[in-house]
Amino acid sequence: MSPFLRRRSAATAPRAPSSRDDGARVGNRDDRAGVPREVLHQVRLIELRTRGWVNSLFSGGYLSVFRGRGMEFAEVRAYQEGDDVRTIDWNVTARMGHPYVKKHIEERELSVLLVVDLSGSEQFGTRGRFKAELAAEIAAVLALSAVRNNDRVGLLIFTDHIEHFVPPKKGRRHVLRLIRDVLVFQPRGRGTELARALDYAGRVLRHRAVIFVLSDFLLGAADGDARAARVQDLERTLRLVSARHDVVAIAIRDAAEEALPDVGVLVVVDPETGREVAIDTGSAAVRALYASHAAQEREAVQRLFRRLGVDEVEVRTDRSYIGPLLSFFRKRERQRGR
Repeated sequence: MSPFLRRRSAATAPRAPSSRDDGARVGNRDDRAGVPREVLHQVRLIELRTRGWVNSLFSGGYLSVFRGRGMEFAEVRAYQEGDDVRTIDWNVTARMGHPYVKKHIEERELSVLLVVDLSGSEQFGTRGRFKAELAAEIAAVLALSAVRNNDRVGLLIFTDHIEHFVPPKKGRRHVLRLIRDVLVFQPRGRGTELARALDYAGRVLRHRAVIFVLSDFLLGAADGDARAARVQDLERTLRLVSARHDVVAIAIRDAAEEALPDVGVLVVVDPETGREVAIDTGSAAVRALYASHAAQEREAVQRLFRRLGVDEVEVRTDRSYIGPLLSFFRKRERQRGR
């Protein structure tokens, strides 16, 4: 939630089965029953629209920057000049009478978890599409890149509740189901509790994984003390999770959350609480205060990411996400090449 309130959104997502009150709804079947035809068509359009980027750019970049769980033994072969002496298998060498070395290969397969924020503030956009729609398309690119490299992909949808969890699996059909879920799922909560989502992810992932968090990362704090408390809560959880997993923050932003337009008195609604208020956007002081609060909140989260070594990719509803994602992959490639 922003430090100020949002314009009411007239659009709502098609209703999907809601979560049970005792925890997240866990999905295991690829069942199309009850899904509107237009939603299936939208999923297909997203796949077609993103396929070119996945095939030509992101798949190779994805493969080069994300490692598997480690190295696995492949074979023992005779020592050759230039081999690292540390790889000599002394037991085999003693039996055969001349040096042999162990050969290992990278265990490429890994798990990817898409952690998607569908709180009330995600159902907002002033530049052509809602943030939730942009999240669905970026999730599609990441998921299709992962399955193209034979990795498993899972989905965690959250608000101030753990709404929906699909365990990581392989395959194109599974990925299309995840995209559909992001598009149609209607959560029971409207607020945002990112720390709770990260804690859940850390508990359900048994092995090291790549966790992409797609969110606006709005803290919903009205003052500096409240903001600091939310950051501390998030930092405790993120520190634990990022120590074991590769966490990447995909920050989805909209221009209206950073600067109010000068359009006079505007009645707006908080999408996470439903509270309405009238704001005089014609006041320069009001606009300046709004921009200041938004900047402070954004900078607090960015400082947290830097402290913990979490990469942030900023995308915007009024711009292409291709450039920021490509820049992220290239940055990771440079880091691995050092």
